[in-house]
Amino acid sequence: MKNNNIRKSALYLALSVAMGASAGAHAAVEIYNQDGTSFSVDGYFNAFYVNREDKLADTRNSDVKMGFLPNTIGFNFSKEMGELTLGGRSSFWSTINDSLQSPTDTAIDVRQLYATVDGSFGQVLIGKDFGLYARSNIFLDEILMGFGSPGAPTGVSFGNIRTGYPYPNPSAQITYRTPDLGGLNIAAGIFEPANTTPGAGSEQSAPRIEAEVTYSADLNGVSLTGWVNGRTQSSENDTDSVDSTGLGYGLRASVAGFSLTGSGFTSEGDVPVLISDTAATIGEEDADGYLIQGSYTLGANRFVLSYGETDSDQADYETENTSIAVFHDVNSNFKLVAEYNMFEQTTKSTGADAADIDTLALGAVVTF
Repeated sequence: MKNNNIRKSALYLALSVAMGASAGAHAAVEIYNQDGTSFSVDGYFNAFYVNREDKLADTRNSDVKMGFLPNTIGFNFSKEMGELTLGGRSSFWSTINDSLQSPTDTAIDVRQLYATVDGSFGQVLIGKDFGLYARSNIFLDEILMGFGSPGAPTGVSFGNIRTGYPYPNPSAQITYRTPDLGGLNIAAGIFEPANTTPGAGSEQSAPRIEAEVTYSADLNGVSLTGWVNGRTQSSENDTDSVDSTGLGYGLRASVAGFSLTGSGFTSEGDVPVLISDTAATIGEEDADGYLIQGSYTLGANRFVLSYGETDSDQADYETENTSIAVFHDVNSNFKLVAEYNMFEQTTKSTGADAADIDTLALGAVVTF
């Protein structure tokens, strides 16, 4: 049985979808393949000229930044062992946005470091990888290879994180995936739980549970992809307890160059950016959001219109984000991007404007 690298690399699959072409056109560079053992390398590099107007601060700044996805290099391993195929992936994600804050000490983080065991039963993944909750929401985002809403000054932009979906932050996990069941794929796993109730007697007596179900079909020339994902966990200390739950969902339909995608999420006790250990106990307030996107591919060009919102009692904000983007394929490994983004945020409890920012981003993306 030969190993399936597409299945093993979430980034690889996401880039293939975002570039609007078959995954085979963007295969990793194979370094070694002999006697059932293979080793390959893949990479993603990008930079954008960014001109940003902050209407509340009445300022305008020009920057050179990376986009929604960081610059990345990944290594893939595979070895056939009888009825099993053992595999693994490690990927290193680096920012270019800290070049003046840390000129020779660029931040590098490891978002994927895992092994896989594939067989007729499906696949088991052990290690660190992206979560299952909100996974397809973000990986099927039409502006994944673009810029999106502003983010941290020395980190990536936020795309539609906090304006339509939360982030499926990489976590330690043991995850099982079924074989392809006629277009139906199911994944479920146990994850390292987050300490959302720090303090005396804090404990998480059970792991975090995440799962995702996806289904793809072609109906008379209309390609359909639907998904449902979610997570649940509990945390408590001597005085508080927090039950965190989240549900994500979406549907994409594509025909004759047109694509329409709708997705959303709803959660309780789950911060709508990413779940993590916190400095103070979080509550069990609600959050929800949605993202509507349309695209049209004409030759080497893909035109995208994107709009998303998030309403969070948990984080005390309402956001909305609009992006208009054009992606031009110079070839299968080189892309040019032009995007105009409008992001607004309001504090729910007071109604005060917290952000009103327009961003023009012109960039280039190289993959291998």
